[in-house]
Amino acid sequence: MGKRGFASDNNAGVLPEVMQAIADANSGHAIGYGGDEYTREAEAALRRVFGEATQCYFVFNGTGANVVALQAMARSYEGVVCAATAHINVDECGAPEKLSGCKLIDVPTPDGKLSPELIAPVLHGFGFEHHVQPRVLSLTQASEMGTLYSIEELRALCTYAHERGLLVHMDGARLSNAAAALNCSLADISVKVGVDVLSLGATKNGLMFGEAVLVFNPELQGPLKYIRKQSTQLFSKMRFLSAQYTAFLKDELWRKSAQHANQMAQLLAREVAAIKEVQITQKVESNAVFALIPKEWIAPLQAAYFFYVWDENRSEVRWMTSFDTTEADIHEFVAEMRRIASPKS
Repeated sequence: MGKRGFASDNNAGVLPEVMQAIADANSGHAIGYGGDEYTREAEAALRRVFGEATQCYFVFNGTGANVVALQAMARSYEGVVCAATAHINVDECGAPEKLSGCKLIDVPTPDGKLSPELIAPVLHGFGFEHHVQPRVLSLTQASEMGTLYSIEELRALCTYAHERGLLVHMDGARLSNAAAALNCSLADISVKVGVDVLSLGATKNGLMFGEAVLVFNPELQGPLKYIRKQSTQLFSKMRFLSAQYTAFLKDELWRKSAQHANQMAQLLAREVAAIKEVQITQKVESNAVFALIPKEWIAPLQAAYFFYVWDENRSEVRWMTSFDTTEADIHEFVAEMRRIASPKS
């Protein structure tokens, strides 16, 4: 129990600074549902990062953030264009479609990233009553494959979408890892490139729970508080959720944590690449390493260090690093892999 593995950054614990913020908020009574001083302080901190016009809505989890955001952006006869590998498409049990009523229009990609060329073929049927109307472009930064959109790529996609009447949603479950890798601010790869609504994640980078829906487009800001409540995402003791964000943003704690996770992924990639049977399948740009390994290695390796199989047909696995991954973890993992690869006779 407690052994660090490479299954998910969700498996890591809580940053000490965040845990302390929760403890500090546990004093006396505070108005519920976000009417407290801790939530006001966190909202102010987010506005300092993303701009004073930003509206902030804290929710329980990433799926909740995406569902609330998409409900505010599209009606039931409209569609959301996303990568086929997007979390909203494959890892949310149909929640976005069930709760928003929108159809997800998934686009195959080789690396988890969309481009104007890839989405152009699905942007048709506008005004035709028999066809779902494309309305939202959903981008994931960092992508589910661990790859990153550059600032220029994001700006081009947002401009392309807006010119065609689409709104832009960003699933930023690992936005911290992306900003750390690109050496930019969180705003540089969201509001400043034209994103309308951001699902800002932090649990994968050291929070105990909770995400934030940030609305940048003033035309979308009105209904969010009602949608959040109707979607069962309004937390009564909000101070314990929001206080975490104040600590997370202070002195860019998020960047320090994400940089470490990214650096550990780079180290892991270098170490496993030296094993001839291992083939890395995606660029290692954030805190994820995707690789092909011999099928017979998977079970014994998982028994020592748990991780997930990404594609059973190809024997492709995913290894995630976290803010608390150590170099020793990686060296021991790679040593175990070498032992499995070359057992003593």
